Amino acid sequence: MPNFAPQQFLGFILGSAYRGISNQFAKALRPYDITPEQWSVLFMISRHEGINQKEVAAAVVKDQPTTARIVELLQKKGLITKSTSPSDRRAFLLYATEEGKALIELTLPLEQENISAAVAGLQPKQLTELREMLDIIYHNTGNMHQE
Repeated sequence: MPNFAPQQFLGFILGSAYRGISNQFAKALRPYDITPEQWSVLFMISRHEGINQKEVAAAVVKDQPTTARIVELLQKKGLITKSTSPSDRRAFLLYATEEGKALIELTLPLEQENISAAVAGLQPKQLTELREMLDIIYHNTGNMHQE
């Protein structure tokens, strides 16, 4: 049996890169009492006022039960509000509070710094190619690109 190191496998490299980026962002967010997962949901809601929970789940690529738990937590923290949709009483429309919007504006530079550090040393062309390649992998794994 050949002797393989995990670093030889693309899945291992992709997973390790993701975990590294996520862990660094989590450290940066710790003083703000929010996780990267909560931050991504809050970010989506703050940028798309009145979005419903199902749309948030699709946009942040999380299942609906996980998204529902994050939404409840963000609501308890006073970062979002939700109201019943006038067109579908089963759906909730989500809105960032002023506190939630302020938190995103305060922490957005942390996310940008985290990504900049992660891609340091890549030329603009390489970064463009990396994004294109990751988008292909994303599509090939059964996902649809969310804008």
